[in-house]
Amino acid sequence: MILLLLCGCQAAPTQQETTATTAPVVVDYSASAEEAAALKAQGIEPCLAVVLVGDNSASKVYVSNKQKACEAVGIKSVSHVLSGETTEEELLKLIDELNADKSVHGILVQMPVPKHIDDRKVIMAISPDKDVDCFHPVNVGYLHTGAKGFLPCTPAGIIELIKRSGHSIAGKNCVVIGRSNIVGKPVAMLLMQENGTVTICHSKTQDLAGICRGADIIVSATGKVDTVTADMVKEGAVVVDVGIHRIKDDSEKGYHIIGDVDFDEVYKKASKITPVPGGVGPMTIVSLLYNTLLAAKKNRK
Repeated sequence: MILLLLCGCQAAPTQQETTATTAPVVVDYSASAEEAAALKAQGIEPCLAVVLVGDNSASKVYVSNKQKACEAVGIKSVSHVLSGETTEEELLKLIDELNADKSVHGILVQMPVPKHIDDRKVIMAISPDKDVDCFHPVNVGYLHTGAKGFLPCTPAGIIELIKRSGHSIAGKNCVVIGRSNIVGKPVAMLLMQENGTVTICHSKTQDLAGICRGADIIVSATGKVDTVTADMVKEGAVVVDVGIHRIKDDSEKGYHIIGDVDFDEVYKKASKITPVPGGVGPMTIVSLLYNTLLAAKKNRK
């Protein structure tokens, strides 16, 4: 298992503090490195195949971060960088080859893929035994029935963050804002498996602010700036921000990154809150590594 040295959920400031600061997640990979080394001693080299189609700059950064994490743990990472002109047939053929390759334990196709490729066909093409993103319907079914197997990376990372921050989920009122297949629905399921009482909210929800004010734990995954503001959060709530937005500015980079939550104001009321960037993102990668090691154990030669 991968250990956390510092949880990305920060404590709220004292009354004397008026400016929020960020404390990104710090991850200790030593336990997973030992696990990878133990597998290698048995003649099994854990291997993750990452497929990137097109020239999406954000996707390139995500893939690079995943590769660095694999290197830190001792997982072999094989990259397949394909042109944006790659056809759906060509991509599916590559996935078939990776499915058949016994040296590859996990397959990750970085989303989004170009519009001319059906992402549903891509997800269905990946063997459930190598689906370390946990997108395949077989693995989603395991998740919903509580069977052991892969867990979706970002939702699993969120649960781990909350638990490692010293907060119990059992019996708590949990509000999930967003109903995507990648975050909203699966994190709601995992919160229920931890015995939380879960409300899922979305764009058609009436009185979102009122529902949030009754929440002990709020997870926002809408992709909309200021989804959660201070007037929506009760004192002492735990707030997890999954959103990520590039806001143009006059800095050298030309932008800064924020989440769904009005961090500076909500920070003053929450008992714990995740920063953006540096909160949920690293935990997504942690979960990916965990799934890859699990796949290596399951798919032994």
